[in-house]
Amino acid sequence: MNNIVGSRMKTSKFWTLRWSAIKKNLVLTQKQKSLIIGSLLGDGTMRVGHDAHNANFKVEQGLQQKDFVFWKYEILKPWVFTPPKLSYRYDSTGARYKKSWWFRTVRHPSLTSIYNQFYADKVKIVPKKIDSQLNELGIACWIMDDGSYSKSKIIDISTYSFTLEEVKKLLNVVSNKFSIQGKYYRDRDKGFRIYFSKNETKKLINLIEPHIIDSMKYKIGHSS
Repeated sequence: MNNIVGSRMKTSKFWTLRWSAIKKNLVLTQKQKSLIIGSLLGDGTMRVGHDAHNANFKVEQGLQQKDFVFWKYEILKPWVFTPPKLSYRYDSTGARYKKSWWFRTVRHPSLTSIYNQFYADKVKIVPKKIDSQLNELGIACWIMDDGSYSKSKIIDISTYSFTLEEVKKLLNVVSNKFSIQGKYYRDRDKGFRIYFSKNETKKLINLIEPHIIDSMKYKIGHSS
């Protein structure tokens, strides 16, 4: 009889059973959900893999945003079995270089529920109920992901992946829920961007500043 003690088969089965037990007890906190919602408006992505039943959530940012990635990881840590890793690419000479920091959560029905609201035919959309889902932390995550600040204004939030109607929906939510007025413009053939005047930027910063981490405060005009 073959000895399978310590074999890959037995180890794999052990970890599968252990992770399955852990996953059954996972419950999204409001803070975790708000982070995911805001991130999905920005750079965050979700995916249901081939032959998978449930979705996971992925965070990936450039090398300079390492602290931001680890901040998200600490909040989502119960949902992540592997800490953030470096992603590598190869240049035209074949030399390897560091590209980004990333991590991915487990697959879970609770995440699938969010995925089904944010994706249609695998394309990211703005959910119908975004007005009840988006809060101050979510907006802070969104701006830390995709916002740019210059000359006392948040001059743009990249919303290239959304349609004009979806951009208008987001502006209506920010206006109706937080009394902050934003506008949009078309960036050539790339898509649409949202921006705010100086006065509206002040209001927006007052709203989200408590949630902006130190390394990302340049997004709201603070020098490092």
